[in-house]
Amino acid sequence: MKIQKFLLVFLIILTTFQTKADEGMWIPMLLEKYNIADMQEKGFKLTAEDIYSVNQASMKDAVMIFGRGCTGELISNQGLLITNHHCGYGQIQAHSSVEHDYLTNGYWAMSKEQELACPGLNVTFLIRMEDVSTQVLNGVTSEMSEEERQKTIKKNSVEIAKTATAETHYEASIKPFYYGNEYYLFVYEVFNDVRYVGSPPSAIGKFGGDTDNWMWPRHTGDFSLFRIYANQDNQPAEYAADNVPYQPKKYFAIAMDGVKKDDFTMVFGYPYKTEEYLTSYAIQQKLEIDNPHRIKARQKKIDILTLAMNADAKVRIQYAAKHAGISNAWKKWIGESKGLTRMHAVEKKEVLEKRFQEWANSTPENKKKYGSLLPQLKTIYTKLTPYRLAYAYYYEAGVSLDIVSYAGYWEKLITEKKIDTNTVENLKKATTGFYKNYNATTDKKLVTSLLQLYYDNVDANYQPTILLTIKNKYKGHVKAYTDQLYLKSKLVSEEKAMNLLNNFNGSTLKKLEKDPLYLLRQSIVALYDFKIKDSLLVLNNQIDLLQRTYMEGLLAMDKDKLFYPDANQTLRVAYGKVNGYEPIDGVSYKHYTTLEGIIEKDNPEIYDYDVPDQLKTLYNKKDYGQYAENGEVHVCFIASNHTTGGNSGSPVLNANGDLIGVNFDRCWEGTMSDIMYDKDQCRNIALDIRYALFIIDKFAGANHLIKEMSLVRKNPVEIKVE
Repeated sequence: MKIQKFLLVFLIILTTFQTKADEGMWIPMLLEKYNIADMQEKGFKLTAEDIYSVNQASMKDAVMIFGRGCTGELISNQGLLITNHHCGYGQIQAHSSVEHDYLTNGYWAMSKEQELACPGLNVTFLIRMEDVSTQVLNGVTSEMSEEERQKTIKKNSVEIAKTATAETHYEASIKPFYYGNEYYLFVYEVFNDVRYVGSPPSAIGKFGGDTDNWMWPRHTGDFSLFRIYANQDNQPAEYAADNVPYQPKKYFAIAMDGVKKDDFTMVFGYPYKTEEYLTSYAIQQKLEIDNPHRIKARQKKIDILTLAMNADAKVRIQYAAKHAGISNAWKKWIGESKGLTRMHAVEKKEVLEKRFQEWANSTPENKKKYGSLLPQLKTIYTKLTPYRLAYAYYYEAGVSLDIVSYAGYWEKLITEKKIDTNTVENLKKATTGFYKNYNATTDKKLVTSLLQLYYDNVDANYQPTILLTIKNKYKGHVKAYTDQLYLKSKLVSEEKAMNLLNNFNGSTLKKLEKDPLYLLRQSIVALYDFKIKDSLLVLNNQIDLLQRTYMEGLLAMDKDKLFYPDANQTLRVAYGKVNGYEPIDGVSYKHYTTLEGIIEKDNPEIYDYDVPDQLKTLYNKKDYGQYAENGEVHVCFIASNHTTGGNSGSPVLNANGDLIGVNFDRCWEGTMSDIMYDKDQCRNIALDIRYALFIIDKFAGANHLIKEMSLVRKNPVEIKVE
């Protein structure tokens, strides 16, 4: 037993200090200084200036933030962009109806006139970035309180951003790096006229569905196409009929030769959030509190939605995007917890913390600044635990419930106690939009199930008062309460809500104040406002301050180590190699999948695996056009690029900077890479760009889109049609 423990500790020490190949999300403007030599050694054939430049067109000019949280890339000189199917899912759903079900059947604009406007959708390009740490921290002193520090930083940041965008149509933001030890300015150009061009049916774009989500091998054609429009001067403009396709500074050529094992790959995109420098206490809290309880709540939601969607086509369309969003995080958290446990993440962090403490105690100066950091963090995380549990249920079983969220739309009218015509009209629009994707029967089951979970899993001190009412008035029977809620509330049906709005007067306000749904929301929000929010804020602020100092100490302790900053939805470069992996003993995965695997999974009885007849016909005829390799159509591939949420839709590029794939996922065994990267298990999953082209051309017949693109091939190919 002692020998096994020694070997475990030795393994932890070894893996903690070794260089981790392919790990990191790197700042583009610093590639020349830190990364380009390593990238070129791994096979990259271009320069840092080709990736990021403010003096000439570069790859950064072809990459964008798509909507709020994905990445997209330009693939033609006419503003055509590709991103993931799941990134465009909300827009596809918005254009879908039972009569025109683009989710199920797909959609392809056969001319620019058929491209569909997407109100509210925009894309954002980076113009430049700059290290402004000195300017942002000007006037900040160690004697300041945290509140004073943040006030000074905010004031400085506003001035810097204002100066950076003066007399331009650009926008700017300043983001902290290394927990606020550094700050960078980002200047952006935003385009608001973006139109839906096409997407495959969900049986291709979401093939495998939630069953295959986060898994390898994968056979998902996860892509959609949009086009950016600009005014006559090629400048951003609101939607207008006479806008024209945007002419970009740079777009990606498409590599037609595919990928081989050990090929260099690069992912260029906007990763949303990682937490690579957390302490053991934070990881322990994720493993014991955050992940288990949020997984439990989302499992309830998934079970209810799955049954309802399978039983009714309209409900399936209404809840498609919601179901996908709920299940995506649910499955990710399960994989993350398994990965962190398998990697002994807590123990590895404890080894690092022991070394840090020894370093902190090594000199009087270090001891004064860093000596008490870790004990303080441990104490604060202990205090934080009950509030994290309470917050998990406040969100998952409270305000995130559709109808509870909708009740919040009425708050302004009720709290201001006056009739505001503009507010009423805006609420009418919001009501119509909300009920488009709402089913009362399904919603009632969700509310009943989740309130029961809330009732059963949270200490009474951190429960909303409505649960006390359920305990006393309804003898603990949650369903009896929700039966009355849906019977008496005026806000649980579009007809009743619109009737209130169309006849709004003073007495309506009094009725609304007593509406049971509004009272439910107020009870949940009051719990957060009076029992959770302030404590969370205070404790998290204390953690942020100490984490910033801890990060500063790590940088000082390991001066020769190259630290990459955590992801924060700013443009990053990740690079690695195409490679398979071994998830468990005796199982080995190769690095790509093919159309044959789709046919093997075909099962019309299972929604996730119902292969379209047309795709099967193309397979049977081997009608692959120019998109096959050795007689096979490659569908997806994996590589060791370090990615996370936000990298969905990111371009995957080869050594020449040509597009070889579209990133869309990670393998399940590697989802802990947001916190700890494992070079043997962490793989990003990408759509092979040739499969997207095959679907566009041979399946959809939209060859006019292919003609816009620049296809490059080193090796000639013989096209066979049988």
